[in-house]
Amino acid sequence: MMRLVCLVALALFGLAEAAHAHKASDSYLSLRVDGARVSGHWDIALRDLEQGFGLDADGDGAIRWGELRARLAALDAFALAQLGLANGEGGCPLRVVDHAVDRHSDGAYAVLGLEALCPTSVAALDVEYGLFAALDPQHRGLLRVEHAGGTSAAVLGGPAPRVRIEVRAPSVLATLFAYVREGVHHIAIGTDHILFLISLLLPLVLRREGRGWAPEPRLWPVLTDALGVVSAFTLAHSLTLSLATLGVVALPSRLVESAIAASVVLAALDNLRPTLGGRRWAATFAFGLVHGLGFASVLGDLGLAGAPLAPALLGFNLGVEVGQLALVAAFLPLAWALRTTVFYRRFALALGSAVIAALGAVWLVERSAVLRLWPGA
Repeated sequence: MMRLVCLVALALFGLAEAAHAHKASDSYLSLRVDGARVSGHWDIALRDLEQGFGLDADGDGAIRWGELRARLAALDAFALAQLGLANGEGGCPLRVVDHAVDRHSDGAYAVLGLEALCPTSVAALDVEYGLFAALDPQHRGLLRVEHAGGTSAAVLGGPAPRVRIEVRAPSVLATLFAYVREGVHHIAIGTDHILFLISLLLPLVLRREGRGWAPEPRLWPVLTDALGVVSAFTLAHSLTLSLATLGVVALPSRLVESAIAASVVLAALDNLRPTLGGRRWAATFAFGLVHGLGFASVLGDLGLAGAPLAPALLGFNLGVEVGQLALVAAFLPLAWALRTTVFYRRFALALGSAVIAALGAVWLVERSAVLRLWPGA
């Protein structure tokens, strides 16, 4: 046990930064097209600006309004150099018209009010995005464009730094597939959701014998247990995702994110000292309700105003399921092949669950603590 504790401590030391990387680096770019005029705002996380641009002048770990205000001109030039608009007839020169600070579910954001005038009325808007491209290849810009035909959404950055937005109503199929991609992307970058699922999957290829674990000799019980766990989680998070998106349920984001972290801790601890037994599916359903509220927060940040709600909600849900099933399909065969080894029982299950529980505990403390991330000037 002492050796296990030491290994966990070493793992946590190496994963300390990962605890702060729960949410991927995103910015939110909202534009409105009205004839030849384009206006809107660009929300950029202060934590990202500190890493890529530098705002904390006195190095005390808190970004104050005075520090941001002193760098506004440089910030405007930096941001506008990473964003380009055009309408086919030529470029649409951008300028920053105002500044504000807003709070998203994951912290404080600098808000740049934008305005551009294109050479002619916009029939198709070309957007080129390069923010933090050299610093963080995983950074994405979540774009929402309101126009006479409705609202269009896109994700910019990485392999897709450019997009053309047609100023007409998006089709149902286009909306569906766009949000399927978003759902898959969210699972791929959602470390807490991935670790929660892995905690649920780890013991499925084993069975309890006394106080220890033994390899499960038959494949069928493993598959049925996996189906039950995934179905319970899917049903639960689909329910709360839909209710929250429709505005029926609303909880503070700090509470939701803290509860998700707690679910990671509890699922991992149950692998070390099983207490749920036959109630594991019920517990998974309960945890899934919380995770669904987290998914709804992401879907809300993507922006649904004016988008066809049904295909957007269905597409995002399908994308989440595709991401989950891909994880299950990749994990279970490997776990089945290794289930008879000491490595799997002592390291993959025991040490892996201990590390996941400890990392979840760090998230829980971080998210539940009342921290003033935006102190007064």
